[in-house]
Amino acid sequence: MQQGKDIISKYHTYLRLEKSLSPNTLDAYMTDLDKLLRFVASENRPILEITYQDLQQFVAQLRDIGIHPRSQARIISGIKSFYRFLLLDGYTDKDPTELLETPKIGFKLPEVLTENEINKILDSIDLSLPEGQRNRAMLEVLYSCGLRVSELTGLRYMDVYFDEGFVRVEGKGGKQRLVPISETAIREIKNYLYDRNLVAVKKGHEDILFLSRRGTGLSRIMVFHIIKQQAEMAGIHKNVSPHTFRHSFATHLLEGGANLRAIQEMLGHDNITTTEIYTHINREFLRKEILEHHPRNKKR
Repeated sequence: MQQGKDIISKYHTYLRLEKSLSPNTLDAYMTDLDKLLRFVASENRPILEITYQDLQQFVAQLRDIGIHPRSQARIISGIKSFYRFLLLDGYTDKDPTELLETPKIGFKLPEVLTENEINKILDSIDLSLPEGQRNRAMLEVLYSCGLRVSELTGLRYMDVYFDEGFVRVEGKGGKQRLVPISETAIREIKNYLYDRNLVAVKKGHEDILFLSRRGTGLSRIMVFHIIKQQAEMAGIHKNVSPHTFRHSFATHLLEGGANLRAIQEMLGHDNITTTEIYTHINREFLRKEILEHHPRNKKR
């Protein structure tokens, strides 16, 4: 334990003096390294015994919780720097990061679920379980409103305007917006409230809509695990995350003829160019439809 602290302290000195990093860059390196250290602690493994397979698992977790590929690449670069230091100072004679690949950064269409796949996931939820109705209501809101996972976990009971059919969402930078909510989602929330009233709510979480069984708000990672589990149970083999529901929401709106500006407002995008990614999805969808259904493309 003490050895690990000494190594980190020496690495900090190495970055500051030998690499002459600026204070901000130095902080960024140490913050990214801390992510690896917390992973190492959770695995109960000494830092010097970490293997390439361990690092692959760490990177997979970064991807699974929605860390952007550009941020993943930066974190991996910092970890490679740390292991180069360990080699230089003789702490190890092996570099487990040698074969570690950084994610490709470039334009990539987000994974999208069909409406049928969304329904399959929702229908796979076991409503006889204590958390069943909560999960169904939660995923219905996620899809019906196109929320970010942080917006979903922060949603309060007072943010749902049942009669008006809107939810008030606090997005990035504390910016608030009103998003229409479907009648289906409202019905699922009302059904969930019966179960919610049976939970012993912890102080400070009284107004949070979606609660854990411990009476606290759900974490983003918990929502991710719930979605992964339900997608597997539904037999969906795509890489599904909370953001997949948001992408699907926007894509289905566009396919249904919604105005791009309206989608921008509902998603809480500051810049229309962020929303325009969904026009690429729509073109791809149309191309697929033509290839599958146009008489000139049908096999004779």
